[in-house]
Amino acid sequence: MPQHLPDTLDSSLARGIAKAMIDGFNRHYRLFRAESARAKHRFETADWHGQQRGQRERIEFYDVRVRECVQRLEKEFKAESLPMEVWHEAKLHYIGLLVNHFQPELAETFFNSVTTKILHRTYFQNDFIFVRPAISTEYIQNDEPASRPTFHVYYPHSLAGLRPTVERIVADCNLQRPFAHLDADIDRITDVLHQTLHELKIRANFQIQALASLFYRNKGAYLVGKIINGYWEMPFALPFLHDESGKLVIDAVLLGEDDMNMLFSFSRAYFMAEMEIPSAYVQFLRSLMPRTHRGEIYNALGLAKQGKAIFYRDFLTHLRNSTDKFRIAPGIKGMVMLVFDLPSFPYVFKLIKDYYPPQKDTTREIIKSKYRLVRQHDRVGRMADTMEYSQVAFPRDRFEDELIEEIRKFAPSQLEISDRDGDGNEEVIIDHLYIERRMIPLNIYLQEAFDAGLDNPKAREQMEHSVIEYGNAIKDLVAANIFPGDMLWKNFGVTRHGKVVFYDYDEIEYLTDCNFRKVPKPRNEEEEMSGEIWYKVAPLDVFPETFGPFLLGNPAVRETFMRHHADLLDVAFWQQHKERIQQGHVYDVFPYDQERRFQPDPSYHNK
Repeated sequence: MPQHLPDTLDSSLARGIAKAMIDGFNRHYRLFRAESARAKHRFETADWHGQQRGQRERIEFYDVRVRECVQRLEKEFKAESLPMEVWHEAKLHYIGLLVNHFQPELAETFFNSVTTKILHRTYFQNDFIFVRPAISTEYIQNDEPASRPTFHVYYPHSLAGLRPTVERIVADCNLQRPFAHLDADIDRITDVLHQTLHELKIRANFQIQALASLFYRNKGAYLVGKIINGYWEMPFALPFLHDESGKLVIDAVLLGEDDMNMLFSFSRAYFMAEMEIPSAYVQFLRSLMPRTHRGEIYNALGLAKQGKAIFYRDFLTHLRNSTDKFRIAPGIKGMVMLVFDLPSFPYVFKLIKDYYPPQKDTTREIIKSKYRLVRQHDRVGRMADTMEYSQVAFPRDRFEDELIEEIRKFAPSQLEISDRDGDGNEEVIIDHLYIERRMIPLNIYLQEAFDAGLDNPKAREQMEHSVIEYGNAIKDLVAANIFPGDMLWKNFGVTRHGKVVFYDYDEIEYLTDCNFRKVPKPRNEEEEMSGEIWYKVAPLDVFPETFGPFLLGNPAVRETFMRHHADLLDVAFWQQHKERIQQGHVYDVFPYDQERRFQPDPSYHNK
């Protein structure tokens, strides 16, 4: 139904509220953008710890600015006691302030974040918050002469023009650090592009588009763009790294949608990029990765609140257009988290249980802190990003009764069933939950291979890939200063790209906080024959040699694991990594396969 609009917008109070809220958002995005811009200098000066710190701190900016804005509204306008007509008019004034804004979608989400801190939930509707976007993000551009475009366009005209074009593209990055062998790198890039394009008939619109800002994450910077020829388009990215001498190198050429998906994966830390018009960046990136959810692209750019807002709108649309029911998620049930899903929707919903078995010495706040740790940490492509929501309402008739009983049994404090909105429809309201991309649990993926029989070549390949990827995942986590805690197969999942990712965070610890030990030798026969642990174990003690019995019961799995990852059972492996991290070393973790990297070739240096 259309909203009732006031005859006039003449409330100075509503106008003042709208102005205070847009001021709050503009301050937020100004600081967000400045912190993102500083990533370039940190990359150029190899300030890796500063880069990690900047990524962590930027995540907290949004909530701090929302709190500041709420406090201002309460202090200056007595916000909690205002009549609803004022809030309705304030929203309309706010829309007027967004007409020529460069980040209107982010500003709308900021408005929602502030008002939902002040208003009662029954007012979370079209009149008072942005349930749907009010301002289009299409065709936003800054026409000021000094403004930077979203992307640069280059015209090679022919394959012969590729090399000078690549040279211009790299020069336009304006990186203030010398390259180790730039001519050789450009030759390699040109060779790869020639191999990719050599069979194409060059059309009139042959061009290369490259986003104006590099994308910075940890120890890398990435130039992202696409090659266009006729109706054919090819996404590409160039990773810039530092070599051992501290000079810049271009490490690889990434090509195609799959490479882009790996680079912008939901299991990696957020990028830092200097963006005046974020929606234009998202639109460009979506053209490279059309199967990637728009909300996930916003997340990858560090705009997680916008990602959550888009995700939730799409989720509500999916609910309206589907009929299947939420159910207990397939797989082994967790001791700490209760997991449910909607079969037709590619995400899972996780809530913290109220009760845990004796071996789980934890609390709700400790578990929440583990999830915060993961959100703020470098996920190195091995930990799933998680969206956190509070007071989420679902239609009651979409829940299987078995799931309701499961929640009542294990998490009654998180469950409310009522018609809170007074619209005659009963709702299931979950107080606090996490939402993650659905993956195939690794134990189920392995079991599929066993069920097919390991004499089947595809089944054996699936098993071996799973085990090798599992070990690679743990080693990547170790390089990022993360000890997963519970390393059972069921706590890892397989993505659509076949990558193994960790997703159970309730026992996660910093590697540097753990004490890696060898199992002491028994002092007598009684200790040797004891079925119980007879030596003292502190809370953060870890005994790598004991992993085997829990993980490697299947002989084929054990043989593959020992062939590729036997070092994970050796205390020295863990201790050496811990010591290097304590000494300040930051490991390289690549969002692409090692074989994609340019290998040293002396012949290039003589070209």
